[in-house]
Amino acid sequence: MKRILSGMRPSGKLHLGHFFGALSNWVRLQDEYQCFYMVADWHALTTEYEDTSKTAESSMEMVIDWLTVGIDPEKSVIFRQSDVAEHAELFLLLSMVTPLGWLFRCPTYKEQLKEVQNKDLHTFGFLGYPVLQAADILLYRANAVPVGEDQLPHLELTREICRRFNNFYGELFPEPQAILTRSARVPGIDARKMSKSYDNAINIGEEPDAIKKKIQQMFTDPQKIRANDQGHPEGCVVFAFQELYNPGAKKIESECRSGSRGCVACKKELSEAMAEALKPLREKRKEISRDKKLIEKILQEGQKKAAEAALATMKDVRKAIRLK
Repeated sequence: MKRILSGMRPSGKLHLGHFFGALSNWVRLQDEYQCFYMVADWHALTTEYEDTSKTAESSMEMVIDWLTVGIDPEKSVIFRQSDVAEHAELFLLLSMVTPLGWLFRCPTYKEQLKEVQNKDLHTFGFLGYPVLQAADILLYRANAVPVGEDQLPHLELTREICRRFNNFYGELFPEPQAILTRSARVPGIDARKMSKSYDNAINIGEEPDAIKKKIQQMFTDPQKIRANDQGHPEGCVVFAFQELYNPGAKKIESECRSGSRGCVACKKELSEAMAEALKPLREKRKEISRDKKLIEKILQEGQKKAAEAALATMKDVRKAIRLK
């Protein structure tokens, strides 16, 4: 089977944006590829280096959510980046051949320097983030990486680093291809992108009362002031979730447009539909959370498998570079 590598920075409990944006695709890919799924805790340090007190706990919570949605340790290698030291070694070696200009032109680097005002991101670690990302992918000689369209420039930079390294030292790494992830639109409750930092997210294991409260806060059609006003569901956050969780979404759309459905009733119906749809995940998450030793065992087993693949790669890399 061909191999893929993907990962997430540990940010604690995951939300529905993560589920529809990446995790549902990860689950499907397990049957088509040899999958390496990485807790990117070193990547978290590129922006959260001042306070690392929650990194370990956040990593555990994230892995619990992975297991909850169907990432299977019997099918996939689940591991922590920091448990495999070869990531750092290959990062160092790739950094020797990566021109600074490639890093300074990275869209995310320029964007975050401008947008993030409460942290000092003028560090070598943050500038070199794409090189570490390339090391993650190339260390496992991944044939492909699942990405959204916004991540394509990052993968292309990995491919450029790969080509340059191969040009100097021989064809050591395959050029990773993109598996483009087309996901359902999942807005936050305030209509912005769902994000923990915006405090607008609904978690994968959210309790019914919390779901109801958050749905009550959702933005609706600003032109639909009275219950019998004609609505515009295409611009309504509530309807976006109805399409995801309510089999009767077409009927809801028609009633909204005709003015025979009000927003209060619509929110109530959505609360019930989402609470019921998320019930299996909620119960499974609680069950998994009770056994933290199992999570640690899965990560330890994943470390062994990841390290085996990483050591094989680095043996070839060291030989090619001819340092001794």
